[in-house]
Amino acid sequence: MSVVGDKVIFCEGKQTSLDFRLINRVLENLSINKPTIVPSGSKFTFSVFVEGYFSRSETINKKYIVFRDRDFDVKPTDNIQLIPIGSMLLTHRACVENYLLDSNLIHNYWVTRYIEKQNNPISRWGHGDSPGIAAISTWIEQAAKSLQDYQVVRWALADLIQLSASRQQLRTTWTGGSGKLPSLLTLQHCQSEALTLINQFQQATSIVTQDRFLESIAAYQQHFSQPNFWSDRQYLIWFHGKDIQKAMQQQQSQYISLNPFFDWALNQINVNEHPDLIELQNRIALL
Repeated sequence: MSVVGDKVIFCEGKQTSLDFRLINRVLENLSINKPTIVPSGSKFTFSVFVEGYFSRSETINKKYIVFRDRDFDVKPTDNIQLIPIGSMLLTHRACVENYLLDSNLIHNYWVTRYIEKQNNPISRWGHGDSPGIAAISTWIEQAAKSLQDYQVVRWALADLIQLSASRQQLRTTWTGGSGKLPSLLTLQHCQSEALTLINQFQQATSIVTQDRFLESIAAYQQHFSQPNFWSDRQYLIWFHGKDIQKAMQQQQSQYISLNPFFDWALNQINVNEHPDLIELQNRIALL
């Protein structure tokens, strides 16, 4: 693989991933010589990928940005901005899906597809007209509320990972990854599953303790129970978008599928409404 030009942006996933396509949207209004976007697979292999990528090129000035989802690797800041970790820049919201879970966007997509159905009888659209922005907002919020205890536990596990010298040995979920929800979303079940992970991990490090975990549980329970957390829709920043997406589909299975919506919404999202994406645009311009 060779570098096209001297500026590169590394992101997660593949060329079909939401991350890659979001960066393309960020680049749209830049008049500079645009950098090459290189999908790099998993976030855990970024450093190795970047080193290998440049070692196979003749590039002297290695001007690059590594941009990826924040996930549970660090808490969001009070100010809406990119979060630097080493040589990487992380999203302010948990992941790309969080930027797209917007009731107005979902409503507009729904109405657009419904109108297309009206004008094209052979259209396969089968969801009728949009239930309205208020109903969609309730759909998102109720899904997030069903996840509250699960997200408390994921964040408490993330705190323990930050204390650990072996980050990859302890995970923030036991289900296989974001978007794969546990069979039960109650605090009791999630806490029990997490304690099983902790017991396994304690063999590798004594820093991780049940007491620390339970202290974090209490802190996140308090934070996520604050009225302004819900009135300000902070769950769209803190809770993982893939988890919210899955919960939404489970709660209202008769509603639209969100995957094709995400494909549509990436072409509609206004980058200028998100200060961290504006910051990314400015950093790219200064490469």
